[in-house]
Amino acid sequence: MSAPAPRPPSVDSLLGPGGALEQALPSYEHRPEQLQMARAVERAFSEGSYLLAEAGTGTGKTLAYLVPALLSGLKVVVSTATKTLQDQVFFKDLPLLSEKLGLQFEAAYLKGRGNYLCLHRYESFEKDPQFISKDEAKQWPLLKRWVTQTETGDRAELDLPESFAAWSRLSTTSETCLGSRCAQYETCFVTKMRKRAETASLLVVNHHLFFADLALRSSGKRSEGVLPFYDAVVFDEAHALEDVASSHFGYSVSNYRLEELARDAVAALPAKDERHPTLSALAQRVRAHSDALFVQAPRALGLSSQESTVALRPETMGKLSGALEQVREGLSALASFSGSEREAELAAIHRRAEEMVEQLTFLEKAESSEHVYWAEARGKGLFLRANPIDVAKELRDRLYGALDTVVFTSATLAADSRFDFFAKRMGMYDDEGQPVTRVRTLAVPSPFDFPRQSALYLPTHLPDPSAPGFIEAAAEEIIKLCEVTGGRAFVLFTSLRNMVRAYELTATRLPYQALLQGERPKAQLLESFRQTPSVLFAAHSFWEGVDVPGDALSLVIIDRLPFASPGDPLVAARIRQIEARGEEPFDQYQLPQAALALRQGFGRLIRTQADRGIVAMLDRRIVTKGYGRVFLSSLPPAKRMEDTTELSRWFNGPVRPVPPLRTVR
Repeated sequence: MSAPAPRPPSVDSLLGPGGALEQALPSYEHRPEQLQMARAVERAFSEGSYLLAEAGTGTGKTLAYLVPALLSGLKVVVSTATKTLQDQVFFKDLPLLSEKLGLQFEAAYLKGRGNYLCLHRYESFEKDPQFISKDEAKQWPLLKRWVTQTETGDRAELDLPESFAAWSRLSTTSETCLGSRCAQYETCFVTKMRKRAETASLLVVNHHLFFADLALRSSGKRSEGVLPFYDAVVFDEAHALEDVASSHFGYSVSNYRLEELARDAVAALPAKDERHPTLSALAQRVRAHSDALFVQAPRALGLSSQESTVALRPETMGKLSGALEQVREGLSALASFSGSEREAELAAIHRRAEEMVEQLTFLEKAESSEHVYWAEARGKGLFLRANPIDVAKELRDRLYGALDTVVFTSATLAADSRFDFFAKRMGMYDDEGQPVTRVRTLAVPSPFDFPRQSALYLPTHLPDPSAPGFIEAAAEEIIKLCEVTGGRAFVLFTSLRNMVRAYELTATRLPYQALLQGERPKAQLLESFRQTPSVLFAAHSFWEGVDVPGDALSLVIIDRLPFASPGDPLVAARIRQIEARGEEPFDQYQLPQAALALRQGFGRLIRTQADRGIVAMLDRRIVTKGYGRVFLSSLPPAKRMEDTTELSRWFNGPVRPVPPLRTVR
């Protein structure tokens, strides 16, 4: 009698109690929350449905979606919000499943085109390499050697400074890429990457690449994206999707973009070509008119050194109508000339110039009720932008109609224990409130013991955040709190202004290393923070996606409730849109969004079962205002305190032993 065929692996046999992963890794403890989520993801893949899965910190959600994805037989895209998580999935979690569990699969790691060397552009650059400084020029011999050795063309293989300006002339974007008409198409690193992706069953990307690719494919004008066809998508860190999608479904014209077009036009033909003088003259015309437009724009639009963004309206854009028309005429002339020629480089110039004419016209009118228009000054760049106010319709039209299986997961998807806010913002319900597809929800708690591991300090003696003297009083409180924990603190702010002011008031008085966001690259700040007891003053990017387990981080101080600024053009447009529907924007949008953001900030503290520390919220409104209940009910059940003496006694008192992770036997 022949032996029965071995059963194929399943979610339960791999992640369940006594399963293969537990047997392969002595340090691994089965987590019932992880298995619960994995079963829900498996069901979504098998029945073709949408799943909203909130998984508390420590759940092991990455393996909970990777295992069913690999067992599904589908081609699955895993999209993450940060490069850190993208690296973890591809270089840590997938090798674990392959080496320890023996799962056989092929996976591909994909980045945007700008991360890869463009061989066509390298050839042009090599003929006349130009650098903005001697320090950049010193990198050229290293880069030339690397080009002869690299198999991927990935910039990450090089130790280039982040600010290496020449890279923009050595790489390409979806706009500047020549596509299949390029002479280097077959040897192109992006082409090779895409071919590897076509044979892989799992693709690991980031949100920006995913939505850039989706926007390109669904525009109806160009079909050649980076990603091949796929059957399902898992969005990890899905709370970040709305703003990323909005940015890629909109329009943006800047002085940088026009300058790059003019520069590429000049380089599109060799200098000895008889058409080169005409092309150069047309490019110079575009450059000159662009310079004139962006010199006039700040004053005409009301941009100042204090305001980096300002809404665009038909009446303000009218002040630039003459300058805009000159730029359009220059672009049209360039498009007309390059469109009559056969070279791939000129065909690309023609397409880019025509697209910018169309987009400048759309931006100048500023009349679409479905878009928000604004100008943004960033460094030496000035950007004219138009983004969809609500990405719900865009997602229904561009993504959901073509895909029946999508998993959204994050530690923060539910506001006030409800998924309605996220589901509506992401377009899973139509205008009448009916689901557009089969949507299931799941919330699995963190296995961490928050009442034992964390304290939530809620002082009420500080002024209201809008009152004079708040930041000065907050600075004194920061110093007192850091005395309790010996520094080792993140101080998170909702505005750069408050961040800088608090740093100025406290840095010289703190007996610990004081770090300020922006003074050094993020990775260097975190490395320095981990090595020496420190106090890091930060905003924006440090609220999420930052992982500092252990004693290095014992205190997270948050200056005020993270309501999005109503002065932000996109936020203001969303508020007006909700009001136009007869709904209350505070309850429907501002409050749930802020509650999710606060949970992200809280989530920086407890990263492992051994972590222990304090979250301090310096905004008294969380206690004194009725809506504070929504914030408090959304946070983990930490031990609440109002007195620093009690807080110090708790933090410095005897620590109860760590209980084992809950297991099912």
